[in-house]
This record gives sequence, structure tokens and C-alpha cells, in this order.
Amino acid sequence: MDTATRLRQTLISWAAGDTDAPHPAKASAARELAAELGLRTVVLVEGVSDRAAVEALAVRRGRDLTAEGVVVVPLGGATGITRFLRLLGPDGLGVRPAGLCDAAEQRFFLQGLERTGFGAALTGDDLEGHGFFTCHADLEDELIRALGTDGVQRVIGAQGDLRALHIFQKQPAQRERPVEAQLRRFMGTIGGRKEHYARALTEALDPTRPPRPLDGLLAHL
Repeated sequence: MDTATRLRQTLISWAAGDTDAPHPAKASAARELAAELGLRTVVLVEGVSDRAAVEALAVRRGRDLTAEGVVVVPLGGATGITRFLRLLGPDGLGVRPAGLCDAAEQRFFLQGLERTGFGAALTGDDLEGHGFFTCHADLEDELIRALGTDGVQRVIGAQGDLRALHIFQKQPAQRERPVEAQLRRFMGTIGGRKEHYARALTEALDPTRPPRPLDGLLAHL
């Protein structure tokens, strides 16, 4: 297991503790791994599909985030943002946070930043100044709009899932829905599919014209 993966898992385990205070043993392990990695930034994203997209776009642009001292960590849900920000702060690793959030979860990120000393009465417009970028609905929505529905279906075909998509679209609950909504729902129907397609769709993007939140985040790092 590489150092970045070990650090990611240590941070997730640390954040899962029962208190907001750093657990001494986990804090020590995380600091050792951070020092070994030369960690300078932790990118906080809501789930593993967001992480897959960030890392895929970085590779497409010829960047090695690990070599740059950057690790992408999925929160497992936006409500955990405050605890992670505390772990990255002066009582934890003392490194810079950044991240992506969905529009519907933006309030949790704002609250987390306020509670950990990044400012008061923050608004959505303040997030980017702190390195956090908001997806219009979610990252899948951003990728679908960037590629277009035909482009997304070409990617699905290239992955061998076009027949499965067509069967899904014929289900009574899906027939009358817009294609964009069908595609978003299809990606979440099987475990691992959302992460897989976040990576595949990002790899299919024109690397000079990615969704604005992804582009802004990579430029910030």
C-alpha cells in the first residue's frame, strides 16, 4: 500500500473517532505519513466518485498529485466536513484544505469553514477563496453537461454498458424522465459504477474544457 493510500485511510479512521480532539496514536501516524509524503494540501470531496474524477483530470493534465504533496480524501458525506477540517488545522496536520461540494451540501462546507476559523458569515461566493468549488447539482451532472448526452452514451458504449443502459431506460420509472436524469440515475444503480464512470467520463473530456469546478480546483492546487 502506498503512502498516499495509507495517509488517506488514516485520516478517514481518525475522523471516525468519537471526539473532535485528535486521537494521539492516529495523530502521530498521520503526521509521520504526512511528513513522508511532503503533504501540503488535502482535497476534501464528498465521495469516491469525486476523488476518481479529480485524480483522473490531474493525470490527463500530466500532473502527479502525490508528488506535489496533494492527497484527495472522500468524506463519506458532507456532514463530516467540520471534523476533517479540524484534523487538518493547527491541532492536527497543519496543512491547507481544498475541495469540491454539491450545491445542495454547500451549507455544510460553509458551516465547517466558519467553525474551524476560516471566517464568519461566509457565503457561497467565499468558498472559492478558500479553495472549495461547488458543482451545479453534483459532479455527475457537471460531467454530463460538459460531454453532452450523446458523448456520455458513447462512453457508456465504449465501456460495454449500452445494452444495460437501454434496458434501464425502458423501466416504467425511467421512461418519461429526461435523458440527463436517466444517465445520472444509471450511474448509481450498481456498486462501483458511479466511481467507474466518474473516471471514464473525465478521461473522455477535452482536458482544456473540463467542468468549471474541476478546472478551478486543479488550478488552485
